[in-house]
Amino acid sequence: MSTTGRLTGLLAAAAGAAALLLGTTAPAQAYSPNPAFSKYYYDTDSCPCSGGNLTDPFDNTYFAYDAGGLAVKMELVSGSAFVGKVEFHPNDEKLWVYDTRNDGDTFYVTVGYSSGGTYHSLGTVSPPGTDEVIDLTVKDYDIPDGASVDISVYDDAGPSDLIGAARGTGAAVA
Repeated sequence: MSTTGRLTGLLAAAAGAAALLLGTTAPAQAYSPNPAFSKYYYDTDSCPCSGGNLTDPFDNTYFAYDAGGLAVKMELVSGSAFVGKVEFHPNDEKLWVYDTRNDGDTFYVTVGYSSGGTYHSLGTVSPPGTDEVIDLTVKDYDIPDGASVDISVYDDAGPSDLIGAARGTGAAVA
């Protein structure tokens, strides 16, 4: 076999081994048990709002005035560690999803809304999973004013293994 043929064979074998290793990388482990889940609602007719249970060690949530809106902040705590938070801001219909601990795990947030007798799924959102201290994803939606906004937080991408939610009669309002 020629030197070129041997080199080509070695490179092909190395590429195959790398693909095999990458394809078998273990997924992030799920929390077990699930993080403790707390949620706080704010009638944004009475905002701007900050302080109290909106205070956290990361960026202190602030809700702006939005007539007829109902904001929600959800916190996830594992043991004594704050691992994430999810916020829905009726003003501009923005969802903020924070992963606040680099622990090899993430969570998944499904979002949808009801308006005019029809349910509209807006998909699943999760933080980007970088090496930063805080991973943040912000989604800007176009949700009609007064629509009920369902937000569910899951431990697995399925989505499965519900951690907690603000939906149905406990939904946020755009």
